[in-house]
Amino acid sequence: MDRTERLLDLVALFLDAREPISWAELREHFPEDYRGISDDAAERKFERDKAELLELGFPLTYIQGDDERRDGYVVNRDAYYLPEVDLTKEELAVLYAAGSAALTSGAFPGRDDLSHALRKIGFFAGDALPTPGVRMELGAEQDGPRLAAHLEQLWGACATRKWVQMSYRSPKRPDLTERRVDPYGLALRRGIWTLVGYCHLRQGVRTFHVHRIHALKPNTARPRTPDFDVPAGFSSDDYVASYPWQHRFHPRLEARLRLTGELAGRAATLFPGAQVTPAAEGGGMLVTLGVTFLDGLLRFCMQLGPECHVEGPEEGRQGMKDMATRILQKHAPRSEVAA
Repeated sequence: MDRTERLLDLVALFLDAREPISWAELREHFPEDYRGISDDAAERKFERDKAELLELGFPLTYIQGDDERRDGYVVNRDAYYLPEVDLTKEELAVLYAAGSAALTSGAFPGRDDLSHALRKIGFFAGDALPTPGVRMELGAEQDGPRLAAHLEQLWGACATRKWVQMSYRSPKRPDLTERRVDPYGLALRRGIWTLVGYCHLRQGVRTFHVHRIHALKPNTARPRTPDFDVPAGFSSDDYVASYPWQHRFHPRLEARLRLTGELAGRAATLFPGAQVTPAAEGGGMLVTLGVTFLDGLLRFCMQLGPECHVEGPEEGRQGMKDMATRILQKHAPRSEVAA
């Protein structure tokens, strides 16, 4: 029996067992593998098989028996099986539509896993799921085939915790730089895929737009051995901006906005996570939020129109005035500009 077949048979045996399986019983079940050789060789062979099962996430342990059960190997079923997810038909429909939109985008990591999950959802939902007519757009500037290939490679590297070597063009400089990166995770924000990981060149955690990666090669040495550990408590949300004012271009400062009119009722939606309170003066709602890219916030506020007022900091108030002045000058008639 080859090793892959033996491992599958071991998994099936342990999952079917209702009692711990002793070493003697294992040798009885696998006479060709564990009985036709010396005791020491058989034990070493099983230890290698057990190590591979553990590496694959199969929670096999050995327990000492007591008055109620005997010694042997058992599977921690609570750690092996995922809890059952009980979703309504409406929730399944939303999940199916989102997954289908991502799948048809042409560049989404884990496409095979996603396709398998959608087939399962479709099987359990029956005829309750309409065919979605939506597609996720990932930005016209991105190279579709190359982006898709890089996403798949990074998806695998993140899952197996293997470092990657890449040629990267930063938006801050035109030349390519060679980077060795420990990939912690991928994030999709506003159609842009971002890799978050430890950059050995910069000696710190950095973010990389995947469409700016020109060449990528994951480390293939010792494929079953992780190259790094992801820091405890890591979250891509701490590094990848969801909104323009969250880009980390300067130290964090506190901004205060006052929304009036129709915008007042939308304050919490327009600025998620911000502190929203009734304004003491002038009516409307006062929004307080942390900002690490003030210009990004000001541009967003300018789009909202005159019902969005920047109350602070002072550099923000002045920035809005300067921005409005530049817009007026750009669109003013030529005669007024000349005067």
